Amino acid sequence: MKADSTAGGAAGTLMRRAAYAAIATALGLAAIKAAAWWWTDSVAMLASFADSGLDLAASTLNALAIRHALAPADREHRFGHGKAEAVAGLAQAALVGGSAVFLLVQSVGRIVEPHPLAYEGWGIGVAAVSIAATLGLTVYQRMVVRRTGSLAISADYLHYVTDLASNLAVLAALGMVAWFGLLWADGAFGMLIALMIGWSAWSILGQSFDQLIDRELPDAERARIRAVAEAVPGVLEVHDMRTRMSGTSIFIQFHAVFDGAMPLAEAHALSDRVEEAVMAAFPNAEVLIHSDPSTVLEERRPLAFVRG
Repeated sequence: MKADSTAGGAAGTLMRRAAYAAIATALGLAAIKAAAWWWTDSVAMLASFADSGLDLAASTLNALAIRHALAPADREHRFGHGKAEAVAGLAQAALVGGSAVFLLVQSVGRIVEPHPLAYEGWGIGVAAVSIAATLGLTVYQRMVVRRTGSLAISADYLHYVTDLASNLAVLAALGMVAWFGLLWADGAFGMLIALMIGWSAWSILGQSFDQLIDRELPDAERARIRAVAEAVPGVLEVHDMRTRMSGTSIFIQFHAVFDGAMPLAEAHALSDRVEEAVMAAFPNAEVLIHSDPSTVLEERRPLAFVRG
């Protein structure tokens, strides 16, 4: 059973809005950064432009993935389409990682052979505008991630946090070149941006891979599930728990031990109460409970060390 299996709802609406906001922001930033790079010939600005261009591609991919992931379960996909987000995350990681390598090579070349920049003031202005726009977007994305737990929006959020850092680096690089004549700063900050982009790619890759291989929820979350279930009157013990994430959905399975003398109808009603309690604590969860009679406790005593 699941609390809300529809493709709509508040979470779906927030995710779509965040995806469209990211596309609009990335498109605008990529356009002004392309112009600024043309004016200044700054490799740091090139790195920031490439970052925004990749953000645009990744955000567009995210929007498509979110649309697919929010589709309700069907006959061929009984567990829903949530892993579309993780697949999109892998594609994003590949795009972002490739750009990091390219920018790193370009930045090293600029350090080895620095040359003067032009129109640094225009570049500084573009960087300032980019910082303001990106900051507003990341605040909104962070709110959406907290409310929905979306991997796709979380990956996009990491992109734009990196973009925010890269804009600050561009601002610093152009300022050092314009005011102090430190030509090496352009390549040095370009290299810094490339490394930040690489870190972002690694983070996205890790999150996506964890979902695709059905990694368990963190121990603290598993302990919370057990505590909620065992707090329901009539539940003697919870064991053999299994959990996994798929997009914004959580799948929870466990065995719950009830009094062996309890009538079947009463045990079924108790199982429903446990399910409702867990779903109240984890609204995006689908919960499957196997009811065990209390005689199982005696049978399992010697094997207590293997409890899930």
